[in-house]
Amino acid sequence: MSNPFFKNHGPIKITDIIKCLNLNENKLNEYQEIQDIKDLLSSDKNDISFFHSKKYKDVAQKTKASFCLTTEALKNELPKNCTALVVPNVLVSTSIITSIFYPDSINDHFDQTTVNIEDSEFKDKISFGKNILIGRNVSIGINCKIGHNTIIEKNVVIGDNCSIGSNNIIRNTLIKNNVKILDNCVIGKHGFGFFPIKNKNLRYPHIGTVLIDDNCEIGCGATIDRGSMSNTIIGKNTYLDNQIHIAHNVKIGENSIIAGQVGIAGSSIIGKNVKIGGQAGISGHLKIGDNVEIAGGSGVIRNIPDNSKVMGYPAKNIREFLRDNQSWYIKLQ
Repeated sequence: MSNPFFKNHGPIKITDIIKCLNLNENKLNEYQEIQDIKDLLSSDKNDISFFHSKKYKDVAQKTKASFCLTTEALKNELPKNCTALVVPNVLVSTSIITSIFYPDSINDHFDQTTVNIEDSEFKDKISFGKNILIGRNVSIGINCKIGHNTIIEKNVVIGDNCSIGSNNIIRNTLIKNNVKILDNCVIGKHGFGFFPIKNKNLRYPHIGTVLIDDNCEIGCGATIDRGSMSNTIIGKNTYLDNQIHIAHNVKIGENSIIAGQVGIAGSSIIGKNVKIGGQAGISGHLKIGDNVEIAGGSGVIRNIPDNSKVMGYPAKNIREFLRDNQSWYIKLQ
């Protein structure tokens, strides 16, 4: 289970899962129970997973899941221990099954469990401003500060020596030590996951957390979505500037610096010691290597290897970009 805060309503019989998906599978043991739904990497025996893109072929071949939602074209990439369940739309089917295991993860209504901090256990333990609300299942370490009008909603752990600014909303988030979160941030809310089906959109459950490691700083106006099937992670000693959006399942390595108005789409992995200039955009499901530098305003639509410097749209090696655009620079002179 990716999120310690959501209750798993399993185990669920595999035959009940088959019925929900309207599949014709008659050879399965009707008494076999499925414990959880997880991604390919973290799945164990008696779990169900999903495999929707050949990008994840190498991981799929090593999964320990007993069952996997997949396509006809990809089913033969799964190991013998994993039974393929071929479905018309893998992600829609994954959403349906996740909703069964974790029905409380679909919506993010405002937290009705909050109380004024002055009526909570933290009133004499931390320094705080005015109009602070605290939800249930919240833990706050020593020597922490919380600014005015901030709401720490349910399911938040904050370590020691942390500074939480004013006008923030935080839920489903694990914050380690010496972290600074500046003003007007929204952290740990539901990500932008849905599927258009006929005349309506099917919301995708998000059962992950946000994990912010030691010594990070999150700039003003940042939005960090919690993970869908895995966690959204901000690595140790990473600094985010203002107005940044980090989508669900994104993982940012330690010692990275990201300038203002950068957007990183879902499930992309950013390496260690990465520098990203302002207003750059990174598409989803990409891998950005260690020690990469991305110039401001760039659009990244493919993987970038370690130790690269890129710029432009589509982002390419900086020397290649300057060579290809030499005539344009000459015209400006």
